[in-house]
Amino acid sequence: MSVAPHLHLPPPDRLLSSRTGWTRAHWEATADRMLDALVPYATPGFAQYRLPGRSSWSGVVSDGLEGFARSFLLAACRIAGAGGAADPALIERYAAGLAAGTDASSGEAWPKLTDCSQQMVEAASVAVALHETRPWIWDRLDARVQERVVDWFSGFVGGRTWDNNWRLFQVVSEQFLASVGAPYSRSDIESNLDRIEDWYVGDGWYTDGDGRNFDYYIGWAMHLYPLLWSRIAGADDGGRTEVYRQRLSRFLEDYPHFFGSDGAPVHQGRSLTYRFAALAPVWMGALADCTPLAPGLTRRLASGTMRHFAERGVPDERGLLTLGWYETFLPSTQPYSGPASPYWASKGFLGLLLPAGHPVWTERELPLPIEESDRYTALPATGWLLHGTRDDGIVRLINHGSDHNPPYDESADPSEGTDDPHYARLAYSTATAPEAAPHAVARSIDGHLALVTADGTPSLRRRIHPLRCEDRVAASWYAARLPGDDHPYRIETTSVLHGPWEIRVHRVEAPEGAVVREGGHAVSHVQSPFALAGPDWALARTADGLSSALIALHGWDGGKEGAAVARDVQSNAYGPHSAIPYLRSGPHPGGRSVHVSLVALSRDTLYPEALRDAVRVRAGVDSVMLTFLDGTTVEV
Repeated sequence: MSVAPHLHLPPPDRLLSSRTGWTRAHWEATADRMLDALVPYATPGFAQYRLPGRSSWSGVVSDGLEGFARSFLLAACRIAGAGGAADPALIERYAAGLAAGTDASSGEAWPKLTDCSQQMVEAASVAVALHETRPWIWDRLDARVQERVVDWFSGFVGGRTWDNNWRLFQVVSEQFLASVGAPYSRSDIESNLDRIEDWYVGDGWYTDGDGRNFDYYIGWAMHLYPLLWSRIAGADDGGRTEVYRQRLSRFLEDYPHFFGSDGAPVHQGRSLTYRFAALAPVWMGALADCTPLAPGLTRRLASGTMRHFAERGVPDERGLLTLGWYETFLPSTQPYSGPASPYWASKGFLGLLLPAGHPVWTERELPLPIEESDRYTALPATGWLLHGTRDDGIVRLINHGSDHNPPYDESADPSEGTDDPHYARLAYSTATAPEAAPHAVARSIDGHLALVTADGTPSLRRRIHPLRCEDRVAASWYAARLPGDDHPYRIETTSVLHGPWEIRVHRVEAPEGAVVREGGHAVSHVQSPFALAGPDWALARTADGLSSALIALHGWDGGKEGAAVARDVQSNAYGPHSAIPYLRSGPHPGGRSVHVSLVALSRDTLYPEALRDAVRVRAGVDSVMLTFLDGTTVEV
């Protein structure tokens, strides 16, 4: 697969970067192309960039500010990284935009900062960009413009934000006010930094607000902004910086395991349209001199991910980032996502702030962990298992802990909460995405064990109740609800990793007549995937050789209709045609049952009948014994 020619990149350097070919010059060229592509969409004074695409719920003016603020962060990396020797027109555009955006008579003024407004998010990007480019932009602004900028930022002082990563937007913005000698609230900064302490759960992980909210926001927000704040605060950090450095260092020990050998990040969580913003904590580790990653590994990971998207048309032929993953795909966005929202991807360019002579740019690339051996990584704080296989370069995330719901009250209904396909599925990967279109979410087949009524209504995995996560085993349960039935039925799942496979052991409580149904990974492509099913297995394979299979090992008695492949269109971020192998039981007798299945996702050829014979299952009253061909036994 070749990099999109419209990016006009330099020739690859296979001596310095044997695995990606990318150097700092490739990053600079990509940034320049993305910034130049925005100019036709600027308002006359460059205060807003009104890009094509669906508007957010905040309206066109807020969306225009978003275009300025998020691209300003990219411009700041380019300007500061070049020591101010960037294109003078670039500096002039953003200086002009600051003047027009804070001028109420300009016709393109930014909305005022009010409590919990979208402007708070964008202000933080403006504050960081102003700090990083201070000698070339802020210090050269007319004093009246500086006063107007300060007046706009002052809307933060004493203001209220949402109780999650938004608190950090107030922190960096008010610290910028402090850095230019403007009025600010020290208590705002301190109280917000104190609040994130409540969300630190250990091993380098935060939750984004109360609950079990684990996703890329931990890297591109919860770790990022405290250290961006410390860059502004300098010595006036109250000793907090060292704590943030230690936590980021611990986080980065595991973080490379989230990336496949092709550079793809695991596709999980919200705001995925930010794409390579997932690189922000990797670069911040180097910027804050706290990374445990060797310089050559840092660049290999970052360049591999940038190249991955460039090879798949990101940015597009116009040089723009669209609302989607590769191409436009609105189901992977949120109502707050406007046409310029994807430009939070600018955080992925923070490495340009490092000088050209820094070891991350001068040392030779090193292999990713998955390029050296198969990897199994347990993350008990999140309830996740990461499973990477060297042979095909795929990383799978087994999810027994993140559901994006508020904290659970033991007196509440155990099934309450929302069912978001980007959080509720049993597994995610670097090669697949969950089925996310509304009609597909209603069917809820992929990555899910459901009770299904006679009319086809499935139970939903709204709240995940973690049970264990250690070595190669993780478990959780959820309370299944069915229409017209007040009883919550407990569905407990244990995932066991062995070789390239995941074995799932389900302990199911069900009413009489319900059907137990389980779905594997959804694979998708521009062409309709090949599908095949036997009496106790189902397989789907894309034209480029990615296979998803689900094999019944115990407890499935669906007969001729016990295994099949479900197809869909326009429901998956990875391609317009998708397919999901699934298993289904016959009508349940009522009470409790045990079902065991083998889940496979691979670029190798899969032989379902051979896989079925590769694991022996012995189910007892209180436990299930799994015995593998190599003699390994696991008791669940």
